[in-house]
Amino acid sequence: MGRSDRRATAAGGEQERVGAHIRRFRNERGLTLRGLSAKSGLSIGFLSQVERGVSSIGLTALNSVANALDHPVAAFFDDDEPEPESGLPASPPHHFTLTRREDGATQYVSGQQTYRMLSERGPGLVLEPMLVHIAPGGRREEAYGHRGEEFAYVVRGELLYEVDGVEHRLFPGDSVHLRSDVPHRMFNDTGEVTTVVSVVTPRLF
Repeated sequence: MGRSDRRATAAGGEQERVGAHIRRFRNERGLTLRGLSAKSGLSIGFLSQVERGVSSIGLTALNSVANALDHPVAAFFDDDEPEPESGLPASPPHHFTLTRREDGATQYVSGQQTYRMLSERGPGLVLEPMLVHIAPGGRREEAYGHRGEEFAYVVRGELLYEVDGVEHRLFPGDSVHLRSDVPHRMFNDTGEVTTVVSVVTPRLF
């Protein structure tokens, strides 16, 4: 199996896992697909496809589902396996976190995008810094606005970033910073993976 095949298999597994969690959390709240559609703003047909693992869901749309179901986004990627006990965890400081490059970083896969967390969650910190790898192709999401701010800096490749209906092509070294309540979306229309440093607030995961 080649690298691209392994990547596709892993992404498919994440896609099915996210869909299964959406269905479970929805049922736990006693919501129908119609009810979840009304609360999240996403279509019934699309939500049905996501729950069945037929379609992937982007992070901004998943954030709407998470808010509707009152769960953090990270819960939809949980493999439900108990974490090994390692004694009492040390309480992190309130004013900073320190992440070494050799530390194992948490990663999430959502659709064509892989999010690598660049810092641990600090109790007094609100920014979410991530390294995002965006595979080519995939489903182009509808432009969407939500609370907060976001910043994206292209490290490698090219990225189409649409803000308020206007498309901007970003190259390595280019960046965009916006209020997230302005409708926006991004898409990789090239044949190579695009790598972006992204910082958002409030935290998604």
